[in-house]
Amino acid sequence: MEEQEQIQNRKIIHVDMDAFYASVEQMDNPELRGKPIAVGGGGSRGVVAAASYEARKFGVRSAISGYQAKKNCPDLIFVRPRFERYREISEKIRQIFFDYTDLVEPLSLDEAYLDVTVNKKGNPSATLIAQEIRKRILEEVGLTASAGISINKFIAKVASDFNKPNGQKTVNPDEVLAFLEELPIRKFYGVGKVTTEKMYQLGIFTGKDLKEKSVDFLVKHFGKSGAFYYAVVRGIHNSAVKPERIAKSVGAEHTFHENLTSEIFMMERLESIAATLERRLKKYDISGKTVTLKIKYSDFSLQTRSKTMPYFISDKSLILDVAKELLYQEKMKDSVRLLGISLGNLNTEVKKTVAVQLKFDF
Repeated sequence: MEEQEQIQNRKIIHVDMDAFYASVEQMDNPELRGKPIAVGGGGSRGVVAAASYEARKFGVRSAISGYQAKKNCPDLIFVRPRFERYREISEKIRQIFFDYTDLVEPLSLDEAYLDVTVNKKGNPSATLIAQEIRKRILEEVGLTASAGISINKFIAKVASDFNKPNGQKTVNPDEVLAFLEELPIRKFYGVGKVTTEKMYQLGIFTGKDLKEKSVDFLVKHFGKSGAFYYAVVRGIHNSAVKPERIAKSVGAEHTFHENLTSEIFMMERLESIAATLERRLKKYDISGKTVTLKIKYSDFSLQTRSKTMPYFISDKSLILDVAKELLYQEKMKDSVRLLGISLGNLNTEVKKTVAVQLKFDF
């Protein structure tokens, strides 16, 4: 009981940069400011990686095709992504986080969880810490960020989306249950479009509706996720902020300008992909046992084929040998638009993190 009370007394901040990639491009190029831009490819094969808020008004968002994006917003400006620049900016932001706590769990280049239950500033208010962090990011980096603050990662993540862009929301301990009950089910983190539709069919539209369902009912309809939904709607999410996020796999992939129909051409591409993967593995001194070949067909259906070796590998030639074997494992069902290779079952060591919990004072 005492352990659960400590968990419920965490102070978690979720910081989410506003339209990060697009905002970096607008910051670096004043001519793009105030204009609808999309980071990514604008051709028939291109995909939007990020969109500025000016573009989002027209329904341009990440993961849609460049063709559709341009159709939605004829004045859209496409900008090629510069991931090295995004990583550079992300590192500056991360250093600001570390001024407040070492318990920082990056989710991607543009968002992270911070556990400030005990923090380096001795500030008892997570709300004020979030305000200060956002102010520093704006002054020192030149970008805006939004934040969510609450007792666990799930609620903090949901809250950070409420007052975007350049805002924050705190859900205090005594507000958690009411907040979750009123929350539309589509805003629950982890509930995607397909699951939302399924919940609607079951009469679940809000957190209150979800809370009325038994754990058996939810597990029956949603499998293991059902138990997760049952817990989070009651404010229970015990996952700690993990400063050492251990990668489960390392991969590389490539989308082709024209669909490939010949395995011979595919092998040429796989050789290049394997070389990229080897560089990434060498850079971080990582090796693994499970090689997975990813194939995306022209109809956008996805197929993966895997093989686990009895020993760790990281060498391009060995990875390519396995990828080749997987490629010829069965006949292609259609032309191929994307190939990828990933290495899992890695030799990375899991480091344990001990987080100290204190009494709340939001």
